Amino acid sequence: MLQSSTRIVAAALAFLVTTAMSSSAVAAVPGVKVGVGGGAEAGSVRGAEAPLVIAHRGAAQHAPENTLAAVDAAHRRGLVWVENDVQRTKDGKLVVIHDTTLNRTTDVEKVFPGRAPWRVGDFTAAEIARLDAGSWFGERFAGERVPTLADYLRRLDQNGQRLLLEIKAPRRYPGIEAQILRELRRRGWLDRAHVQGRLVVQSFCARCIKTVHELAPQVRTGILGAPRMDKLARYARFTDQINPRLSAISSRWVEAVHRLRGAHGRPLEIYAWDVGEDGSARAASMRRIEGVIA
Repeated sequence: MLQSSTRIVAAALAFLVTTAMSSSAVAAVPGVKVGVGGGAEAGSVRGAEAPLVIAHRGAAQHAPENTLAAVDAAHRRGLVWVENDVQRTKDGKLVVIHDTTLNRTTDVEKVFPGRAPWRVGDFTAAEIARLDAGSWFGERFAGERVPTLADYLRRLDQNGQRLLLEIKAPRRYPGIEAQILRELRRRGWLDRAHVQGRLVVQSFCARCIKTVHELAPQVRTGILGAPRMDKLARYARFTDQINPRLSAISSRWVEAVHRLRGAHGRPLEIYAWDVGEDGSARAASMRRIEGVIA
C-alpha cells in the first residue's frame, strides 16, 4: 500500500511539474500540494505530504518567464508560490529578470543594436521598459514588459500569491540586499503577515543571505546550492532553507540538513530545483523534501 501511494504521488507531482496543470486538474490529483503555505506557516510537511510546488519564474511553461503574465498564469493554475530573480538597472532601479543580459528574453538587439553585450546593469529602467519581453515566447505575448520589482509585488498582492525571491548575481550590484529590503518594506512586504508566510529571500551567495538576515532578521531566507555537510551548521545560523539542484543531493545529505534548526528555530527546509519528470518522482519518493521549484 505504501509503495502504491508513493507511486501515485510521484506520478502526480511529475505531471504537475512538467505540464503546470490547470487548477481544476490539480484539485483532482490527491497528494499534490499546491495553493498552501510553506513549512513556516503550515508546519513541517516531511513524511506526510508531497512537496510544495513553487512556480519557477512564474508559470514559465505557459507564459514568458519572470513577467506579470507568468505570475497570472501561475495564479490561474492554482500555484500560490512563485519564484523570481531580481537585478538592478544602471540608474538603480530593481527589475525582475533571470539572465544578467537582456538578449535571450527581449528584443534588445533590435531596439539597441549597438549596445552589446546588453547587460542588465548597462541599461536604465526607462530603456528596459521599452523592450518587448514576450514575443520571443509567443505572438500573443507581444508587448509584455520586464517588470519592476514594485510592479511584480503589486501583482502578487492582487493575486494573493507568495514569493520566493532570488537575489541574482549580487556581486554585480553592491548593496542590492539592503535595496531589496527597502523596496519590500515600502510595498508592505515586511509586515508580519508577509514575513511569516508569504516571503522567502534566497541567493547562491551565502554572504548576501547573511547580510539579509542581519538587516532584517524576521525574513525567512534560503541558500541556493548544495553546500558541503561541514558548512551546514554555520549556514543554519542565518538561513531557513537550503535549496539545491535535485540531482546534486543524496538521502544522507537531506538527513544532515534536517538535523539542523535554522535561523528561526525550525528544522531547515529543502526546496529543490532543476526538477524534471524523473526528478519529480525521486523528490516525491524521498518524502523528506519540503518543496520543488519547477
